[in-house]
Amino acid sequence: GCGKTTLAGIVANMTGSAFEKLNAVTSGVADVRKVLKEAEDRRTRYGKATYLLLDECHRWSKSQSDSILPAIESGLIRFIGSTTENPMASMTPAIVSRCRVFQFLPLNQEDVVRALEAALQDGERGYGRYAVDCEDGALRYIAGVAGGDVRTALSALELAFLTTPETTEGGNDATPSRRITLAVAQESVQKPI
Repeated sequence: GCGKTTLAGIVANMTGSAFEKLNAVTSGVADVRKVLKEAEDRRTRYGKATYLLLDECHRWSKSQSDSILPAIESGLIRFIGSTTENPMASMTPAIVSRCRVFQFLPLNQEDVVRALEAALQDGERGYGRYAVDCEDGALRYIAGVAGGDVRTALSALELAFLTTPETTEGGNDATPSRRITLAVAQESVQKPI
């Protein structure tokens, strides 16, 4: 929830390249071969580069890593590995030696609050088309418990929104609204027991 996958997509988009995603937990050598074939076709036909994002890349075995190494070395693909582990300890040294490592840190509480506020105002992908009001401290509580993870915070906001009933104060002509209280925010965050 700190933007690893989002940044990979932005890099591919800004460079006008194709963007392929695989998850190391669910994909194997056959999936890699398919992506590599498509990347080769794309490069030959259109001169277009391909970025491959491998999420949870620390979960790949040595043989899986070896299957992609020639494509990285030849420039057929531009590899982006995403992991919550230390890649120096969890990835094949041959892959790590050909990559540049960037460390993503958890977002601070203010950044997470800003992301929640943006979700409340976004009429297309968020709650901007609804009348939603948050009690003082509700968003800050969610952001604090999320521990720098925007995805966790947005999931909690969604649960708070869905479990808060609409009210129509001011009679039949009033616009329905929802008020997310601190108590609702606290109930909406799943904490480890």
